[in-house]
Amino acid sequence: MPSTTDSLIEYPSDFPIKIMGVMQDTFAETMVELVKQHDPSFHAGKMEMRPSAKGNYLGLTVIVHATSRTQLDTLYRALTSHPMVKMVL
Repeated sequence: MPSTTDSLIEYPSDFPIKIMGVMQDTFAETMVELVKQHDPSFHAGKMEMRPSAKGNYLGLTVIVHATSRTQLDTLYRALTSHPMVKMVL
């Protein structure tokens, strides 16, 4: 298990996460609710939305208030395992 000194991120900090999924009416709203479970201070104003060139996918950039590596790892696992999500960076 990596120690906190192995991290390149200083905590707490604002941390961007990119989420890509198939364009659906509820995708952005669903992702906001999922992120809020891991960062209660998150709100939709901290999110950018970019549709793909053909409009088939929607890319979201969310800025989370990261308090620990464990929090980010847990959020990343929740996002990558969600059926609406195709990729998380």
